[in-house]
Amino acid sequence: MRKARVVLVLAGVFCVTSVALASPPPWSNSRHVRSDDYDYAPVTRVEPIVRQVRVETPRRECYDDTRYVESPAPQVAGHTLLGGIIGGVLGHQIGHGDARDFATVAGAAIGAGVGYTSATRQYSPQGHEETVQRCDVSYDRSYEERIEGYRVTYEYNGREYTTRMPYDPGERIKVRVAVAPAE
Repeated sequence: MRKARVVLVLAGVFCVTSVALASPPPWSNSRHVRSDDYDYAPVTRVEPIVRQVRVETPRRECYDDTRYVESPAPQVAGHTLLGGIIGGVLGHQIGHGDARDFATVAGAAIGAGVGYTSATRQYSPQGHEETVQRCDVSYDRSYEERIEGYRVTYEYNGREYTTRMPYDPGERIKVRVAVAPAE
C-alpha cells in the first residue's frame, strides 16, 4: 500500500512538471504566436548585390629546348683488368726460372695498358645535341561580376522595409507578424 502511494505521488509530480515545462514562461511572447501569424507583403524593388571576382585561368605554354649531352665516360676498369689478367697469364707462360716472375709482372702491365687503350679508343669525347620539350604554366587573369544576394525592398502596413536575401523573392515576400506589448 505504501509503495503504491509513493508511485502515485511520483506520477503526479511528473505530470505537473511536464505541463510546466511544456508551457512557455509568463514573460515570453511565444504563447501568443500562432502558425497563422505570417502574411505576404508586396515587393517594391529588388537590387542584385554584385561583387567583382578575379578569375585565374591556367594556360600551358610548351617550347623545344636544345641541350648538349656528353657521351658517358668509357668503362676502362673492366678492359684494363681483363687486359692485365691476360697479359699476366701470357707472361707467366713465356718466362723461365727467376725471369718468370718478371715476365708475369711485365705481361700484366703491358696487357693492362693494351686493355686501357682499347677501351679509350671506343670513347668519343664529343657529345651530341638533344631536343627536349619544356612546358611552363602561366595564368590569364580576368574579372567577372557575380551576384552575392539581393537587396529586397517591400511594403507592409504603409511602411517600407529593406532586407537582404540570397535569392530574388519575386512579386511578394512572406513576412512574420509579431505583436508585442508597448513598454
